[in-house]
Amino acid sequence: MLRQSAIAAGILIITLLAGAGSACAVNQVPDSITAATADPGRPTADKDRDAARKPAETIAFAGLEHGEKVADLLPGGGYFTRIFAKIVGPTGHVYAVWPTGAPDKMTAPIKTLATDPAYGNVTEVEQKLTELKLDTPVDMVWTSQNYHDLHNMKDTDVAAIDKAIFAALKPGGTFIVLDHAATPGSGFQDTGTLHRIDPEAVKKEVESVGFRFEAQSDLLKNPDDPHTGKIFDPAIRGKTDQFILKFRKPK
Repeated sequence: MLRQSAIAAGILIITLLAGAGSACAVNQVPDSITAATADPGRPTADKDRDAARKPAETIAFAGLEHGEKVADLLPGGGYFTRIFAKIVGPTGHVYAVWPTGAPDKMTAPIKTLATDPAYGNVTEVEQKLTELKLDTPVDMVWTSQNYHDLHNMKDTDVAAIDKAIFAALKPGGTFIVLDHAATPGSGFQDTGTLHRIDPEAVKKEVESVGFRFEAQSDLLKNPDDPHTGKIFDPAIRGKTDQFILKFRKPK
């Protein structure tokens, strides 16, 4: 009996150690991503946001690698665009994608970035998102804190955008959606008011066009966020509960 107990305890210890090893592997950040976030060309304002946005860990979860091609959908001021450019390197490419008709004030920072020789692998693209066509199929499409805004675009079928993203990806390619979480079960009702979205509603919508849901990360989860305030409210801005979803196009 004592011998059996000792064996059982040994198995338990091995199991726990294996689980700990798996957790470390999940959270490990490749040196290439660490170097990209340390890029001296990144604006100080961007680096000041790193503690809250955790770009290295987030991109490691997404799985972007050297030499790949990535579409940064609705890239804002280029926070992730710059990091992507350094990760994929000269043999990779970054497409910073805006919808046709986006205001010049919005697109200007990316247009300037794309002319910087230090980011010569970045191309600014303006297209109708439901008809997205890039020079070549890409390994990843990424959108950060903006999927909810697709639901705020007038006369826009978001599922049609998802279909276009599906078509723009290589077989086996990934679609990453990072956004501000809404109250569970709220669907799309808060996209225009609170600028939040229910992750389960996103999953169903994206899966409906053929994507396979692969994983979800809690890196940016904040259980203290009540989900009732606008994301721009100073009391919660920069500290919202956010989700990261990874979808894959089947091979």
